[in-house]
Amino acid sequence: MPAALDLPDDIETLKQLLLQERAARQADQVEIQSLKLQLAHLRRLQFGQSSEQISEKIAQLELALEDLEAGSVASALFVEPIATREKSARRPLPSHLPREHVVHEPPSDQGCTCPACGGALKALGEDVSEVLEYTPAHFKVIRHVRPKLACARCDQIVQANAPSRPIARGLAGPALLAHVLVSKFC
Repeated sequence: MPAALDLPDDIETLKQLLLQERAARQADQVEIQSLKLQLAHLRRLQFGQSSEQISEKIAQLELALEDLEAGSVASALFVEPIATREKSARRPLPSHLPREHVVHEPPSDQGCTCPACGGALKALGEDVSEVLEYTPAHFKVIRHVRPKLACARCDQIVQANAPSRPIARGLAGPALLAHVLVSKFC
């Protein structure tokens, strides 16, 4: 098909170009169907035999079929954009649930000093993870906060270890899991 800038202004000529394009696409579809039938026939012949000639012919027909299908898709007049799948993110826990904050301070024998060099620590940020927990008759969210502290002298980062969970990377706490199991089996 001519480039968009080379299209004529005459409507009749444009209609002729459109009809030619449709005819070419229809001819491609007929050839694709013919190749698919030949390929199916050859596969039926190959079943139970170990003929290399049939295998080679099948491979050649598959390549020709792929080329035609790719060309048919590329020659379509209206190409719809391919939707890219975004990485699914876990939904946050409901905001109406009560939250309990548990702060895990890094282990430090000397208070707020760096374990490596003894320098003063300053706040760098914090990691927050939420766990859904169940206490009889209601749910609550426990927020585990682990502050990150950085040494001003040696640039070392100090942070407490994350608390263990019954299910790795899971949102359910031990009490909720125990409630589910007891409810299911008792």
